[in-house]
Amino acid sequence: MLRGRLVTGGSVVDDGVLAVAGDRVAFAGPARDWTGALPAPAPQTLLLPGLVDLHCHGAAGHGFPDADVAGVRAAAAHHRARGTTTLVASLVSAPAAVLRERLAVLAPLVEAGELAGVHLEGPFLSAARCGAQDPSALVPGDPALLAELLAAGRGTVVAMTLAPETAHRAELVDLLRAHGALPSFGHTDADAAEVTAAIRAAAPGGRLSATHLFNGMPPLLSRAPGPVAACLAAAARGELVVELIGDGVHLSPETVATVFDLVGPRAIALVTDAMAAAGMADGSYRLGSLPVVVRDGVARLTGGSAAIAGGTARLVDVVRATVAAGVPLADAVLAASGTPARLLGRQDVGELAPGRRADVLVTDPDLNPTAVLRAGAWVQREES
Repeated sequence: MLRGRLVTGGSVVDDGVLAVAGDRVAFAGPARDWTGALPAPAPQTLLLPGLVDLHCHGAAGHGFPDADVAGVRAAAAHHRARGTTTLVASLVSAPAAVLRERLAVLAPLVEAGELAGVHLEGPFLSAARCGAQDPSALVPGDPALLAELLAAGRGTVVAMTLAPETAHRAELVDLLRAHGALPSFGHTDADAAEVTAAIRAAAPGGRLSATHLFNGMPPLLSRAPGPVAACLAAAARGELVVELIGDGVHLSPETVATVFDLVGPRAIALVTDAMAAAGMADGSYRLGSLPVVVRDGVARLTGGSAAIAGGTARLVDVVRATVAAGVPLADAVLAASGTPARLLGRQDVGELAPGRRADVLVTDPDLNPTAVLRAGAWVQREES
């Protein structure tokens, strides 16, 4: 049994109790409602639901787009030890043969419950807004290729980023949904009208998101509002959820706070976009086939573009930065737990409530992790 400030479902219980039975939450609520023996009050302890990261490329020196099984496990373990108890492994655009090979590596780990699924970030993206994606690996939307990749993934592909202007968009969206996967629009050079039309066509069919809003797309301008305005308006209408990389590098704190004010935490999924350098020192790394250099914790492609090449933060770090930006704690936690869980179609994680999987992140008042429970078992801690 745990006692502290219970933060879940968009609310805070200042004196809360959490009880676990096996791998499930048995009770989560005010201490006054608990009928058994009580531990001492712990007002300096925060009890959060295990975090849910929909967009992550690796950590601890290992990247999901290229690591072997041991490396994938090490990267996942690094995030898990810091409270991300539900982690989707993101790939980057690559030739079909490489994507098939990566799916063969990752699928067994998803099936074993070590990962929550695979996210295909490409290859049906805009070359003009490819960011840290290899432009030579980008191809127009190809339903046959997507069907092949979904089959290779054996049901483990849970999301795909595609540009709304890519060929056969509607067919691709329908195919993803037929396989239970989340379509996410991003890495796009389309204008606001085209993105709005794509969202309105896709939204009635089910879950929909926008990949790392603001990043990998044109900026919002007064006479060219672009994808940012289209996605914000759609999020305000309840038609899609926007990802935000609220790490203080990809977006300014003011931008993050503004989006929370505009659309609220139930329309925002905080993500890391973390790559192999997360948890590591500055130095040279790779993101898929592309070389990356990390200086002062910021990952950028080497060479001419110097584009930001993923993140180096963990999701708890993103939550901490979001709170520092002025977002209420309960809202930041909801956007890193309940909202992404809902996007994944998961009803067993993302909230501390009876019957949910017993995933708990215990932190100090500054959101520094002190312990992690996953499925009722304590996660081995790593040195920070």
